[in-house]
Amino acid sequence: MIGHKIRITALVLLALASPVQAEMQTEIVGGDTLIIGSGPNAALAAARDVVAAGGAVTLGGTVGQDVHAMGFDVEIDATTTGDVTAMGFSVGLRGPVGGDLTASGFTLRISNAAAIAGNARLAGGTITIDGPVRGSLAAMGGDVILNAEVTGDARITAETITFGPQARIGGTLTYSTPERVEIPGGVIAAERVTYSELDRNEMMRDAGEMWSDFEYPVLPTFMSLLGGFIVTLGFFVVLGAIFLSLMPKKVARLEHLITERPGIALLSGVIGLSILFGLVPISALTIVGIPLVPIVLLTTIAVWTLGYVLGAYAVAMRALRGAGAPENPTIWIRLLALVVGVTLVALLNFIPFLGWMANLALVLVGIGAMTMALFNQMIGTPDPVLDVDMKPVSDKPE
Repeated sequence: MIGHKIRITALVLLALASPVQAEMQTEIVGGDTLIIGSGPNAALAAARDVVAAGGAVTLGGTVGQDVHAMGFDVEIDATTTGDVTAMGFSVGLRGPVGGDLTASGFTLRISNAAAIAGNARLAGGTITIDGPVRGSLAAMGGDVILNAEVTGDARITAETITFGPQARIGGTLTYSTPERVEIPGGVIAAERVTYSELDRNEMMRDAGEMWSDFEYPVLPTFMSLLGGFIVTLGFFVVLGAIFLSLMPKKVARLEHLITERPGIALLSGVIGLSILFGLVPISALTIVGIPLVPIVLLTTIAVWTLGYVLGAYAVAMRALRGAGAPENPTIWIRLLALVVGVTLVALLNFIPFLGWMANLALVLVGIGAMTMALFNQMIGTPDPVLDVDMKPVSDKPE
């Protein structure tokens, strides 16, 4: 379970660092296939796991073990031997899955060719299931359309549930909707059906009670604090080293945005973080958006982490250049700046209040650089300003 969470967190971080139009990069790391960027991969022949992140992710071919994919538009046509985990705004599955399927998206569709050998755990705004599920089904969404056979039990929570002509449930069905749904006799026998009324207010209360009953641990010992500090510091350093190795030009552009315009970066960070925090209550307003809340929370954590590392790195690079380092240093000098910067800003956490404020400022400038880069990519490079003579203003003599 811990390894699975680490994969998902790393996937979110990689997806955020990869612009929608970024050139696709493929690497083999420890036997796993790592794909970053947008584009089709129609002829995969991966012996182990495939980890893919980008704006538009399309996977084909064969995968020997598991698939972990995240993007705005995710299409998985590959034949997967193991499990599939997919998250995006639009998620489509057209290849058979040898294990379990865990997927979340605003629109989620499983085609009739996508047979799921294990369990299916689905969350989304509109969920369409045309492919058979040999295990059990758990689905939560705004509209759930079942038009396939489920060999095991089914648990469905939705605003509306629609059963197609191919729908069959071999086990029991437990469903929650605002009102009872008429279930055709060919889908499942009535005595194997359990209904509970969907109460949105009760769902929100249950979520609040779950957190209020959480038992917090006792204060850790000094060695526990020291060990946690070292592990966290190591994670930040390794994360930064990965991005410096795989995306040196992107990191350099973001770092220059911070050092050249720190005030604008700080303000942009406030705007970017406010947008992310505001998405949580907006997503939770309706049941359609509830499945997207975990994605928003994971994205916020990932952006915060990347902003922290980027801000520390930018400050360290500015200090090194001030001490005489070249404008474009080698990768080893950059790694040294990363280690020193992350270590020093992490130690600031032990200074009451002022240390926390300094760390928050670094997070904001890091997030601000990413926000500025994203806005620049969305808006594009503006045309030069022309005067009345239709000549660029910069070309006119002073």
